[in-house]
Formats: sequence, structure tokens, C-alpha cells
Amino acid sequence: MKRKLINQLLAWKNATDRMPLIVTGARQVGKTYGLLEFGRKYYQNIAYLNFENNSGLHSVFERDLNPARIVRELSVKSGEPIFENNTLLIFDEIQACERALTSLKYFCEDAPDYHVTAAGSLLGVTLNRAGFSFPVGKINKITLSPLDFEEFLWASGKRNGAEMIRECFENDSFFSAHNEYLDLYKTYLLVGGMPFVVNEYIKNKDFIQVYNLQHTINDAYIADMVKYAQAAETNRILSVYNSVPAQLAKENHKFQYKIIKAGARALAFENSLEWLQTAGIVRKCIKISEGKFPLELFAHHNSFKVYLSDTGLLSSKYNLSPNAVLSDLSGFDNIKGALAENYVFTALITNGYSPFYWESEGKAELDFVFQTRKGQIIPLEVKSSEHNRARSLQQFVGRYKPDYSIRVSTKNFGLENRIKSVPLYAAFCI
Repeated sequence: MKRKLINQLLAWKNATDRMPLIVTGARQVGKTYGLLEFGRKYYQNIAYLNFENNSGLHSVFERDLNPARIVRELSVKSGEPIFENNTLLIFDEIQACERALTSLKYFCEDAPDYHVTAAGSLLGVTLNRAGFSFPVGKINKITLSPLDFEEFLWASGKRNGAEMIRECFENDSFFSAHNEYLDLYKTYLLVGGMPFVVNEYIKNKDFIQVYNLQHTINDAYIADMVKYAQAAETNRILSVYNSVPAQLAKENHKFQYKIIKAGARALAFENSLEWLQTAGIVRKCIKISEGKFPLELFAHHNSFKVYLSDTGLLSSKYNLSPNAVLSDLSGFDNIKGALAENYVFTALITNGYSPFYWESEGKAELDFVFQTRKGQIIPLEVKSSEHNRARSLQQFVGRYKPDYSIRVSTKNFGLENRIKSVPLYAAFCI
């Protein structure tokens, strides 16, 4: 299963200022698998060390943090010779060993020719809870998301289709396979991007098994809440997590604590929401009051929307019938917009943007506004159908005069009045 992560890892390998690398992301997004695949393809050998299922490794780091000694002992423990520049060292579940995490600083300073990577489930949560010393400024970092729709197409044998979509996006030209890829987009809403789930769907096309696997992942998240959160906090974290589908199904998608529990206040649940963010399970989209550069100056951090990191998991929490999604049955209308919005948000996040949403004096609300690497402020409106009345987008454009705007919907590619029409299946191109 080809991942864009491989290109990021290759850039890290070849960088002249390379430091030890930590790959973060939610559980089961493919961190370890990606590192192993990368090591097999680009290195002479791999030294894989898991600190959660092999507690004997911890003793290697207790004496001191001298990289030369550590490498010699890890070579014995792993049964692999460890060569500078030619061996990929993988420290998996590194959150289980604080001293191993700290050692990355010394690999950076004293042994930079060793290629050291690390991954861990709920690494950020563990660091916050345990007060670990994080090697700030001494590591590189990559955050891995679930497969985006382009990677899903690759896995489905549709690489040529993905390339054609990119060409049409660049040229604003008509895509002849438009309806076929809208159907694939609907399939992706159900399957999502968790590698294990995608692999099962590709092999058997069985939505019942997809649904079961998604619930297994959901149960694993709940088990993590019990394992890594304090007992008094676990129920609050679970309550926030379970409220997200209802939050997004509202006409106004703004996160409201009263949806969690009648009379609930931010003070009681904001730490629980932060836990879910740190775990990579949800992401916030903050409100801005002005569409000006830089957007962060106009952010209102007490007003936000919350999205799940994987749209397939969101679909499973709605207990949707596959036929309702694939055939656009009327019972699906009330949450179709929520899924489309969650999908576009995760696409923007995967591509490195930090999207906000815009609200003007309670009279207009625009789904997303993001800042490009060139400093452009781009408004984006999501429509789950061809119904394209866009009063909020028009108000934003009239007020701030952006270079162009984006409307993501079921319409084909096009450009009119500086509004770029992007089909839902092409959100990965933005």
C-alpha cells in the first residue's frame, strides 16, 4: 500500500541537516508499517526495537545515554548489525521508555550519522501525563494521517485516474470520468483511510467487515482512554468523543458543550477535548472574525468546530447503511453535509494547511479559510451536492477580495468569476 509518507521519509534521509525523526499520528494510521516499508526499500538493513513488548530494552538506556554504547547493545538485542548511514533504527512505542526518548538528543548531537526514527501510540498524551523531557530542537517530526482519497485511489488500482484528476484541477478542465469518481468518493466516506480497513475493503469489498473493523478501532481508542487517562477523566473524554457526530449533524456545526451533557461547561470538558486532540483522534477548526493575513491574529479560540481524523470512523459512528450513502437516499441528507465537511477538512490538514472557519457578526459563516504558503488567504465553501447558493462565500469575497475562491461540490471542474469549482473527489489536490 503506497503512502505519501515514503517521499517525506526519503527527503528526511537525504537532508544535510537530518536529525532523529519522530513519526506521530493517531493509533493505527500506519506509522510503524510505513517506517518498516521505507527501511526495506532504502536501507541495507533495519534494527527494529519495540519498547512496549520488550521491557528488557529499557535497561540499555539506564546506565548512560552514550550513543556509541547504546548502538552496540541494541545491535546485540536486535540481532542486527547497525551501520552509520546504512541501517534504519526504529524505536517503536517509544513512549514506553522515557530514557530512549531523551537519547534522541544525544544521537542528534554526538552521532548524527546514525539514522534514528521513532514512533509511538498516544505519544503526546503520554508525554503530557508523565512530564517527559522532550528533545525540543533536536528532532525532526512528521505527522501521519489516515490515507487521503488519492492514496485510496492508488490502493484501488486507480493511479491513472488520480493523475487525470490532478491535471483537470490544474487546468480547470472537464473530467470525463466525473460520475465514476463521485461514486468512489462516496465509497471513501464509508471506508475512510485507516490502512487496515482500506486493505480489507480492497480485498473483499465487504462493507459489513469494514464496519466491524472500524468498530474495533473505535474500541481500541476507548481502551486507550482507559489506559492513558486518569480514572476521573476517562468518562469525560469518552463523552466528548461520542458527542462529535451529533455536533456535526447540527445545522450549525460549532462545538457546543451542552450537546455533551445538559448544563455542561467548558471548564469541565476542555481538558478532555485537549486529550483527544493530543491523541490525534480529533482536530479543532477555530473561528476567525477577519479574512486577513495572518489569520491567526483574528482567531477566537473559544469558538470552534471539531472533526474526526478519519471520515470513515465518523460514518461508522452514524451507523450508516452503505446503500444510504452510495445511493444518496433521502435519509442520508441530514448528515451528508457533515461527512463532506469532515472529509474536506481532513484533506486540508493532510496537505499541511491549518484551516479556520469565518463568521461575520452571526450573519454569515464560511466553512473554511486557509492561508497558502505564499501568504494568500483563500476562502473555501463545501457543498455536498450541486446546490451552489453561496451567500457566505460571496460576502467574504466582497469584503476581502481574495485572489480566488474555491467551491467544493459534486460539480465538475471549472473556473468562473474567480471561483474555482473542485469536485469532492479532488479535494486532495488543494
